[in-house]
Amino acid sequence: QLQASGGGLVQAGGSLRLSCAATRRTATNNGMGWFRQAPGKEREFVASISWRGDSTYYADNVQGRFTISRDFAKSTMYLQMNNLKPEDTAVYYCAVSRASYPGRGLTEYNYWGQGTLVTVSS
Repeated sequence: QLQASGGGLVQAGGSLRLSCAATRRTATNNGMGWFRQAPGKEREFVASISWRGDSTYYADNVQGRFTISRDFAKSTMYLQMNNLKPEDTAVYYCAVSRASYPGRGLTEYNYWGQGTLVTVSS
């Protein structure tokens, strides 16, 4: 199971940190990722991290602003979001991948959290 948290309302230019707590059985030896879905739009890739945390991958529109990481002792993945923009407003989902080094494809991920809402005001 995955439990995402940390969403909220923030002004443009502000920061938020999302967390995704996973059961050990869910995330062991698996890459993980963050996706988001804005109203009326398809779910899109945000970032992914490898099973050992040694490799990360970002969507172009968040590169340099967002940082993905994971704490293996806590079985938790994080998404630090800085310099937020109104277009970052979305429900953010965490997911566990079948792959050790996952990419941006939705079908690479087989376990999904319930989502946490991020709203960025202008």
